[in-house]
Order: sequence, then C-alpha cells, then structure tokens
Amino acid sequence: MWLPWIEFAAVLTAVTLLTIPMGKWLARCFTSEHHTLLERVSYRIIGVNPAQRMGWQAYGTALLMSNALMLLLGYLVLRLQGWLPLNPLDIAAQTPDLAFNTAASFITNTNWQAYAGEASLTNATQMAAITFLMFAGATTGVAAGAGFVRGLARSSSQDVGNYWVDYVRVFWRVLLPLSFVMALVYVWQGIPQTLNTQTIATTLEGAKQQLMLGPVASLESIKHLGTNGGGFFSMNAAHPFENPTPLTNMLHILSMLLIPAGLTYAFGSMLLRRKQGWVLFGACMVMFVGFLSLVFVAEQNGSQLLARAGADQQYSLTQSGGNMEGKELRFGIADTALFVATTTAATTGSVNAMHDSLTPLGSITPLAMMMLNCVFGGDGVGLINLIQYAILTVFLAGMMIGRTPEFLGKKIEVREIKLVMLSVLAHPAVMLGLTALAVLWPDATASLNNRGPHGFSEILYAYASATANNGSAFAGLNANTPFFNTTLGLAMLGGRYLTLLPLLAVAGSLAAKATVPAGPGTFPTATPLFMGLLVFVVLVVGGLTFLPSLALGPVIEHLQMLIGQLYA
Repeated sequence: MWLPWIEFAAVLTAVTLLTIPMGKWLARCFTSEHHTLLERVSYRIIGVNPAQRMGWQAYGTALLMSNALMLLLGYLVLRLQGWLPLNPLDIAAQTPDLAFNTAASFITNTNWQAYAGEASLTNATQMAAITFLMFAGATTGVAAGAGFVRGLARSSSQDVGNYWVDYVRVFWRVLLPLSFVMALVYVWQGIPQTLNTQTIATTLEGAKQQLMLGPVASLESIKHLGTNGGGFFSMNAAHPFENPTPLTNMLHILSMLLIPAGLTYAFGSMLLRRKQGWVLFGACMVMFVGFLSLVFVAEQNGSQLLARAGADQQYSLTQSGGNMEGKELRFGIADTALFVATTTAATTGSVNAMHDSLTPLGSITPLAMMMLNCVFGGDGVGLINLIQYAILTVFLAGMMIGRTPEFLGKKIEVREIKLVMLSVLAHPAVMLGLTALAVLWPDATASLNNRGPHGFSEILYAYASATANNGSAFAGLNANTPFFNTTLGLAMLGGRYLTLLPLLAVAGSLAAKATVPAGPGTFPTATPLFMGLLVFVVLVVGGLTFLPSLALGPVIEHLQMLIGQLYA
C-alpha cells in the first residue's frame, strides 16, 4: 500500500535535487557575457547584433514575428508533404485546416495532435516540421522566461535583454545538448532512431505485421525536455516504441519537470534571492502533491458502480484492483497517476494512458492543472504565469495592510495590475468562450463519443488543453474537423500570446522602476507564509473562475455515479 507513495517521494526528491544544477546551468546561460563560436556564427547568419539591447516591445515583437514565420514554414511543409522525400508510403499532405492546427500547435509548445502520427506524417515531415517546431516552441518559451526574469532583476533600465541572444543560447547551450544525450539514452533503452519507414515482423502465429518506424528517439527527447508532448505514434507515450521500459517512463517524468523546476532556482540566482526561488518551487510542489494525491486515490478506488456490481456488499466503495481501464498494465495505476499529474502540471501533453478513462474525480487533476497553468508549467511560461500570481498576491496583501504593494523591491502600481489581470482573464476567456461556442455549434456534438457531463468534459478538456498549450487529449473527441481544427488552433495562439505579451510588458514596466529598500510596511515574499498565501490565491482565483465549468463536467458526473446514473 505504501509503495506508490514511496515512489512518489523518491521521484519528487530527485526533481528537487536536479533543480539545483539545472537552475545554475540556466542562470549561467542567461547571464554569461561570453558568446561561443556557434553562437557568434548563428548571430551572423540571422543578421543580429548581440550587443543590441531591447525594450519589452522590441523583445515581444521579435518573439512574435519569428514565431509567425516559423508557423508559416511548418504549415508549408505540412501542405507540401506529398512532394517531399522520405515518403515511400505516399502519405498525402494535410488538409488546410489540419495543417493550420498542427503548425499552430507545435509553434505554441502545445503539440495537440488531431491526426495519427504514424499514418499522417512522413519521416521528412516528422523531422522538418514537427521536431523543428518542437525545438522552436520550447526555445521561445525559455527565452521569454529569461527576458521576463531579467526585467524583474533590473533597476531603472529600459531593456530586458536581447531576444535573439536568449534564443540562440537556450538552443545551443541547453535544449540541443540535453536532447542529444537523452536521445542516446532512449536508443539504449530500445526506442527506434532510423530513417526506415517500416519493418515487417512475423508473429508467433506466422502472420505478417507491419511496424512503423522512424527517428523516434530524437523526437522523444525534445518532446519531454521541451514540455512539448506530441507523439510520433498516435498512442503517444503508451506506445512501446515511445516508452518501452519503466526507466524510460521515469526519465520522461523527470525530463518534463527538469527545466520548469530549474527555472525557479535560476530565478532566485539571477535576482540574488535564492530563498525567493525556493518559495516559488515550494508553492508548485505543494499544489503538485495535492493534485497527484487526488488522481491517485481516485483511480485506486475506481468506480463505485463497478465496485457494487462486482461485490457481495451492496455498498462497497472501492473497485477491486482500482480503475485500470485505459491504462498500460506495465505501468499500473501509480505510474499512470504520476504521469497524468506531471504531463498536465508541466503542460507537456504526453500521455501514457487514456485520460478519457479516468474516473470523474481523477479527471479533475489534469483539467485543474491546465486551468491553473502555473504548477511548474511549461518551459519558461510556467514561471512567468506563477510570478503573475505572486504579483497578484502581494497586491492583495498590500491592500489588506493598507500599503502600496511591493515585489522584489519594486512598487506594484495600477499599470502592472492592469496588465496582470489582462493576462489572468485572457486565459479563461479563450478557454471557456470557445468551449461555450463548441457546445452550441450545430455539428460539434457529432464528434463526441459520450453523452451527458462526460461529453461536456471532452469538449472542455480539448479547449483547456489547447489554451494552456498542453496538448494532451481526453481521447473521446473526434477533433479532426474544420470547426475543431480552426477553433482549437485559435485557442492555442490566444493562450500563448494573449497571456505572454502582457506579462512581458509587466517585466518592462518593472525594469524601468528604481529598486526601493524594504520598509516597515513591506510584506516579505521569501517566507513560508507568502508561499501559503500564493498557493491560496492561485487556488481561489482558479476556483472562482473554473469551478462552474468543472461542476458541469466531472463533478456532476461523479455525483451521478454515486446514485447509479448511466448513459446509453
């Protein structure tokens, strides 16, 4: 009974220990004045001056325009797939709406897939579009995090760094070397890495079976390190070629949390406030453990309807063996629950089980993680989203004690709060607005596999995943339609840039302010008390915003399960 909890404790301890070296590595990457040869060559190729300083407007413009160009490039590759090499199976190009959805998904670090990778993409497209955009989206996020933290660290300054320097350094110093090493480990564990498209296997019965192959290991490494999540195969990390052993399953989990957790330490190092970084890490860990406990206990208890059907006692509350529907036997409930919590906390979207088969209470964990979008979060943007809540927390605390709120020695005034609230409100506005549209759209319900509250949860999950740039799916919704491809693509773009750009403006505004010494009215933010308040504010704001939608889905589904309500 205690073994799963011991495993959870061991994994989270490993995450904590890895946070320190990863954080130091990231901080050195963001602050070093030395440019390597590869970096200097890169600057020359793209035609930028590494010594140029950028304000938040120029930084945000460079980020936005470069992402737009890479989105267009990915779209063109997907539309021209039928004419590209490495296509011996003659796989056709994606349709315009699906290509838009896919390109928007991967450039925004969402990696939502409305297609089956092994049947819809060639090896050329997997590398030239999918893996390329995986690197681009993840690198953009970490670079944005660097610029944001730099803005908080500076005083009376008009710049937040140079976007191109941050981007090139993150790519060459962090993501590429880490991905290369992890790809080698994955190949050692049995994940394929080849340009061959297929192989024919002979089963024990003598039948011939076609097995799809490709450069899987290289995709898997950036998939998890970059908090991307798109699968080479439609079964994602449940497929034995993507996740063959318990070791690869654990490496996937550690990879997803490695950079988001490390950024909290890098934040403390860059601001010379190590305790502040640990407070942010602690807040994430508290929320993570709470949601992990919820999904594990819910899945271990299983369905009460099945418990009653298979038990002599009329009121049995626990399903024998727990809820194993939609799960891999080789991972079981514990490793599945840990993967569910990790992939939605880090907004990765990689899955090793069918989330559609989670119990109603168990499905609250991935939904809530994506709705809050700051429990570690994606590479770079998770830290930014968490700090927006930290600013909101000091504002509320300042109002309670009648003082002008301060954060990191900077006065938090009307402009910063307006920008923070713009970001806070943009997230649910996109998510819930498009969910409401989908529920009312005439043909949308034809894509559902379930009626009632579970069907609503399928739609809500899709837009929560897209807006939070997560990419995981309930897998009970046929989203490959023009309506869903278009609206989910718009949700991905809105969830990425309508929240990121206002917070870059906050960083620019705070960088321009002078640092003020702490006074008697200053509320300390590097304490356990502030960590508790931060968690409280995140949960309260998230609860007030999203609880009604959860009540229409998993909450009411659970209540109906208790009274035996079924849907034909």
